[in-house]
Amino acid sequence: MRKLLSSPVNMALSDAENAIYQNALKYIAEISLNLMAVKVTEHPDDFLGWSNTLLDVCRNKINFDLLEPEQFKPLKKLEDILISAVSISQLKMTRIAPWPIYVDFIKHQADIHALDERLRLLEYISTIRNIPLAQMSDTQRLAFSGKHTSMHEPSVFTFDVEWFAGTKGAKIFQTLLEQQPEKFDEALSHIPLEGDVTPAQYQAFINSYRDIFTSYAVDKPSGEKAPLAPATRLLAMRRPDQFIALTNSKIDTLCQGLSIAKLSANDFDGYWQDMIGTIRTSAWWHQAEPELAIELEESIEHKVWRARALFIDVFLYADENLALNSNYLRLLDKRSKKNTTSTKTITRIKSKQTAEMIVDKALADESLPEYIQGKRESIINEVKNGKSVEHVIGLMRAIFG
Repeated sequence: MRKLLSSPVNMALSDAENAIYQNALKYIAEISLNLMAVKVTEHPDDFLGWSNTLLDVCRNKINFDLLEPEQFKPLKKLEDILISAVSISQLKMTRIAPWPIYVDFIKHQADIHALDERLRLLEYISTIRNIPLAQMSDTQRLAFSGKHTSMHEPSVFTFDVEWFAGTKGAKIFQTLLEQQPEKFDEALSHIPLEGDVTPAQYQAFINSYRDIFTSYAVDKPSGEKAPLAPATRLLAMRRPDQFIALTNSKIDTLCQGLSIAKLSANDFDGYWQDMIGTIRTSAWWHQAEPELAIELEESIEHKVWRARALFIDVFLYADENLALNSNYLRLLDKRSKKNTTSTKTITRIKSKQTAEMIVDKALADESLPEYIQGKRESIINEVKNGKSVEHVIGLMRAIFG
């Protein structure tokens, strides 16, 4: 463990990576004895590998029973730092990655980033992209803008509409979109459906988009400031090959990973010039459209290429719980729970077995596939959150099977 903790000293760290390491050391010091008690056999020689290895120790290998109450806070801080480090290092790869490496990484992350569900969302968006927002149904418009509701019937919307960037928290945006969808149509009309988007076309969209909020003087006489994040969701659904969809929580990490100045929540110029400008210098973005045999269905590679800018989202850190927390699966879960008998509920409440015991008993079934057997910790976490082990395994079969 000592070798692992000190190994970044011998790495050629960038200024950003060195700052992350120095920040991590502050919290490592507060739990150093607990970390030293963990035996590690892997000693990566790169910062991404180091961050992933230490994060795994913090989450799965450290003895939580030996932690003092005041040590849980620094442990959580260290986890957050390492998660950010993984994201930044993976995003840094995109600066030099050719197309084969870019798309192979996305395929490798398919399970934890719910690639199938994301592709189903994009396939659905492609069927409504030509319909004006003003003519869409409420569920269609919410799917396009990124707000999942109970109206999204799981049998029809077999995906979480908030993948890539949800806008549920952008209340004024959602209010205006509901009241004045034709104004947003006018703004989006400046963005062509084919070919590279030009600076003039982007600026025309921004001018129209800003005017919608400036005219909304209900609470402020001068109108509201137009938020960047919801605009990027609209742009990315219009042209997923050209735009990255942002949320306020992702902006800092994306900016660090792409080595650009941090964007503010209203920085439309920085988004275009720095963020979009940066990905346009990447080799993977300039990849020509992959060939598609006439007799074959569209491949995953082809689908990703059509949304190659949007899929930079997959280079952000995720664990197995991300796919399980899909709003689509939650709604599916909620519907199925209505069919659960009160007897089963009472039995589960009265059970004195721990989550670990319940899961281990279920995993003792040798007929379960290896990919289920290997997800013990994720299943335990979901059982602790109140789900039955049978239901969690069923969801995993649906996601990973």
